[in-house]
Amino acid sequence: MDATLLDAEAEAAVLRVYRQVFAVLAREAGAMIVDPDLLDVDQAILDAFAEAGSDGLTVEQATAACGSYDHDVVVRRFDVLRQYGAITKLVDRPNELRHRAAFAPYVMLMFLRRMSVQGGQAELHQLLTLEHHSVSDPKATAEQGQASIERLTKVFRLLGNELAILVATSTAAQLRENAQLAWGNETLIEQAEKVHRIVLERWPELHRVCTALRMSLAAYADAVQTAAGRLVERAGTTRALGLLPIETWLTFTRGSDTEVLAGVLDGLLFDAAAPDFAPETLLEAVESGRRTGTARLAPPRSSGDDTEAPESSAAIDRENLRAEAERVLAGRDEVSVTEVVDAAGDWITARRVLAELTAAHLHDELEYELVWTDGMRIDPAAGTPWITEGSFRRRAS
Repeated sequence: MDATLLDAEAEAAVLRVYRQVFAVLAREAGAMIVDPDLLDVDQAILDAFAEAGSDGLTVEQATAACGSYDHDVVVRRFDVLRQYGAITKLVDRPNELRHRAAFAPYVMLMFLRRMSVQGGQAELHQLLTLEHHSVSDPKATAEQGQASIERLTKVFRLLGNELAILVATSTAAQLRENAQLAWGNETLIEQAEKVHRIVLERWPELHRVCTALRMSLAAYADAVQTAAGRLVERAGTTRALGLLPIETWLTFTRGSDTEVLAGVLDGLLFDAAAPDFAPETLLEAVESGRRTGTARLAPPRSSGDDTEAPESSAAIDRENLRAEAERVLAGRDEVSVTEVVDAAGDWITARRVLAELTAAHLHDELEYELVWTDGMRIDPAAGTPWITEGSFRRRAS
């Protein structure tokens, strides 16, 4: 009976903390948050309790402390946190007005913030470090070693499954949004293998569960390779600058000179005269742009068929770019960008022409180049008020 009561008490404690933690996600009892602003409201409420000290807060004091948010929203979130046990009465009596807050919801908020920025990599590294210390403890038992191996097996199975599904069913854009799942994978696998070696050396009888961990690590590594292959392929054709983790860009910017930094943007066209586009719209436009080097092969034809094979789409695109370049040059070897933009009449038309010239410049089978200089023509009366100076010309052979 005592053992049963102890088990029930332990389960009740786990449920209590679980409800407190996930209170920061509940829009109302039994529901989940769909508006990220509500997380900020939760954090403001918990911040107010942290500042209040041991005296606690009433509902009115909490709403006053969160004056930058809508009063009704704060009251509603306060009730949700209270229903989930994240906020409780200071003293459990009917007419008690003051409340106290548990620390678990705030920890959950911190965890969510870090997860959104780092994709859970830091937490996974910490988990692996804890498991390493656990199985290295001289007092550790075979049961604890088996539990560690089984936990890691499930973690890497879930990671590998998620990546494999993303590779098989998602677009490159969706895969890029989840690219953090593949960051630091070599270090993660090495840490897991260290835990595996320790457990196998200390408890050889656990070779079966260790084999399961090795299989999950191999599946995760394969999924990472496949995902990375798709991302690299897509980045190579679109030059999408958002595919690399922020740490890589920080290292690059700190260790590069001006010329190298400017080279990153070489060949990219920026719409400075009409900056009313969201970054997501510009990114989508870049990714859906012209792809070079991916010519489709014509279907096989019988040797007896004398009909001329149709040109590939890449060849058609190349010739279209050549025709546009020759139209702009009009028999000359070089034309200024200012003249091209002014001849277009308006920026919308000029932007399309410049995009075509940029594509011709980047095409490895065309003999044209677009060269920019440091000057700028500013003319308020012109159709396009400011134009970066440069020239479009035939590339010297």
